Order: sequence, then structure tokens, then C-alpha cells
Amino acid sequence: MQFPAEPFKIKVVEPIKKTTRDQRDHLIRKAGFNVFNLPAESIYVDLLTDSGTSAMSDNQWAGIMIGDESYAGSKSYFNFERSIKSIFGFKHIIPTHQGRSAENLLFSITLTSGDIVPNNIHFDTTRANVLHKHGKPIDLVIDEAMDPDCEHPFKGNMDTTKLQTFLNETEPDRVPLVMMTVTNNSAGGQPVSMENIRQVRAICQKHQRPFYIDACRFAENCYFIKERESGYADRSILEIARELFSYADGCTMSAKKDGLVNIGGFLAMNDDALAEKAANLLILVEGFPTYGGLAGRDLEAVARGLQEVLDEDYLAFRVGQIRYLGEMLDQAGVPFVKPVGGHAIFLNAKDFLPHIPRHQFPGQALTVALYREAGIRAVEIGGLMFGEKDEKNHQEKYPELELVRLAVPRRVYTSTHMNYVAESIIEIYKNRDRIKGLRLMYEAPLLRHFTARMEELD
Repeated sequence: MQFPAEPFKIKVVEPIKKTTRDQRDHLIRKAGFNVFNLPAESIYVDLLTDSGTSAMSDNQWAGIMIGDESYAGSKSYFNFERSIKSIFGFKHIIPTHQGRSAENLLFSITLTSGDIVPNNIHFDTTRANVLHKHGKPIDLVIDEAMDPDCEHPFKGNMDTTKLQTFLNETEPDRVPLVMMTVTNNSAGGQPVSMENIRQVRAICQKHQRPFYIDACRFAENCYFIKERESGYADRSILEIARELFSYADGCTMSAKKDGLVNIGGFLAMNDDALAEKAANLLILVEGFPTYGGLAGRDLEAVARGLQEVLDEDYLAFRVGQIRYLGEMLDQAGVPFVKPVGGHAIFLNAKDFLPHIPRHQFPGQALTVALYREAGIRAVEIGGLMFGEKDEKNHQEKYPELELVRLAVPRRVYTSTHMNYVAESIIEIYKNRDRIKGLRLMYEAPLLRHFTARMEELD
């Protein structure tokens, strides 16, 4: 057995179908070579995201049936609050319909124009929400994270020397908070060590800056701590999570990841005054503080999913399934970020397609090829997602990494699907010289990768 067998059995199935290459070629051209514009029914294996794509358990579906839809003070909210506090420990729990809404609330009540938010690496919506409030996101991840072949066990770590230097050189009032993303999605789904979190906490306390965690994949991060960090092998995932969050002043979370649900999230914090501001804003933009844009049935599903995700048999399978896919690709020499992260394989598009220059978006070109050749939908995390115009010369600036993420939904696909994905990628890699670059034809001012339209170059 190469990885643990599924700790669940399949109770409900959803049919999927294969399309022909000619059909997919027509669809991707019609979509402006942007996989976000494709109809989902044309996808055979959908690895676009692990957000909101989990298969819920019978226990969660049972919770949905008893969800309390009272407008205020529903029992489902109190179950939601109780479940979150049992893990995260924060004083105030504010429900939202998903993680980006929690980010928007947090930055709306903490940021003013010109403020700077340090993070290990901001992911797309976090970065966009900072920019939307006229703030500046800066990434202070360790240098090892920028080397796809480096086997550092905690490549998601923040560089504490960089953080210390930054806070020493920046006016305190310009830094409303410090954030940490666990696991570090943009660096390849890489975990953050408990020691690094403790060090960041100490630096924040020294400079009297609040410390917040983007917690959407907290359970996977805790599993890596148990597996890789000295002193945690005999600790439960719940114990590790409680320690992790004890070092923070609050967190944002998209429950669509490690909450194992299709919609939902929350903002949590200990600061009474900030929580009051957040709740008042919530009423304006999301809903009453005991439902926050969610139905009672959704609150109930989150409450149960957060308990289920702590199960070590589930986490062993979850992480093992990703490793299984990575091992097949590694044996064929396919370049990807190592070590394998918790929720996805991140193909290294720069090494996969060295003949395509950065201004022709090799990551997006590889994403297009995965769909056209095999019906697999992935997402580019590179020049299209994180490229930006230089303020001085208006030239495009590209991020150091050019990746394609294969995010595996939780409890959805079998090992046979992973075999299909690996075989398809290996075949594309053998014929990679045939893949063409792309030209950007339309882009939105923020989060352009969602709606961009492109054309293929001859």
C-alpha cells in the first residue's frame, strides 16, 4: 500500500463524462484560454481548487437537515461558535460566507491608506483585499521557498530576520497587523513550523503589533507539524491546533478548505473593540452576527466539518494521496515544487516549458494544455495571477515562481483518478515542445486571472 486507504466508503456518486480533444479545443478557445470560463460539465478531473469542492459526510448532511434557520440567535450558530472555540480558542467568532469576506472585514476595520501588511506570502484574495483598501502587501517568506527543488520541511516559514528588520525600519502606525498563511499556498502548499509561529509571535509582541493567521488549511499544517517537528509526534491534531492559535490575536478562515464544506468562513479575534466594529460592518454587508451571510444549515455543516478534519486517519489519507500523485510525477522527471505540500501538486512551469518566455505566460499555457489534452482543470499561480505593472516604467513585473497548481478536492477523487492525472501530465511533458505561449487581451484591475481573456501565439 503506497498510501493509506480511504478512511470512508462512497455513499453517493456524481457522474462525470469525458469530452473529445476537438470539443475541448473549441471550448478553451471560446473561453479566451481561461479555464475559469469553462463549463464545469466539460471537465473530467477538476483540480482548479480545493476550496468549496469537498465531499461532505453523512454527519454533515444530517446536520443540514436539522439546521436552525432563525434569523437571530439560531441554535446552529451556537453549535458553530462552540465548535470553533473548542479548536481556535478566540473570544469572538464572526461568521462570513467565505474567507475573502472575512479578509475584507478584517482589513476594512484595521487598514487605512498607505498601511503595510507583512505575510509569509499573501494569496490572491488576501493580497487583493489589502490593495482594495489602498494598503501594501509584502511577502517575507524564507528564501528556500523560492527554490522549487529545495526539500526544506517548512518552506512556508516567515523569515524572522526580514520581519524584524521590516518592523524596525517602519513606523508602527503603518503596520496594523502581521499575517501568517498556514499552509503557505503560494509557495506550494508548504507548512509553517510551530517554532516559526512562536518566533513571529514574539517579534509582534516586541513591536506591539497584532498577529493574525489565515487558517484555511490549519489541519493539514498541524499534521505536518506532528509529522516533521520535534516534540509533536505524540500530540493530537487538536492539541497542536490549540497551541498554534494560542500564539495569535485572531484569524480569518475559509471553511471551504479544512472546514470540509461548500460555503462558509469566519473571522475570529480576542479584541473586544475590533470585534464590535467587525460585527457592525457585518450587519451592513453580510448579515446579522449570528448568521453572517450563511444559512443555518451551512453553519451546522461547518461546525461538524471542523471536528471531522481533525481525524488523523483522514489527514494521513489526504496528505498521502497528494504524495502518491507526486511520486508518480517525480519518477517520470516532471518538475514540481518539493517537498509535496498538503493540498496540491504545484508544477514548475518555468522548467516544464523552458521554451516559453515569462511574458507569454508559461503557467497559463501549461494550464491550457492540461485541459485541452486531458480534460484536467488546474490553475496558474504565476505571472497571470501575481504579475503587476511597475509603477515607474509600467513594465510587467513577474513573481519569482511560475507554477500550475493541481488542487485535489477533499474526499472526492480516488487513486485511479490520480493515476489518470499522472499519466496525462507525463504524456504532456513528453510532448511539451508543442505547447504555445499566450498573449493577454483583457485584464481586470484586480484578480485579473479570474476573468482574463487571452489568445494563443503561433
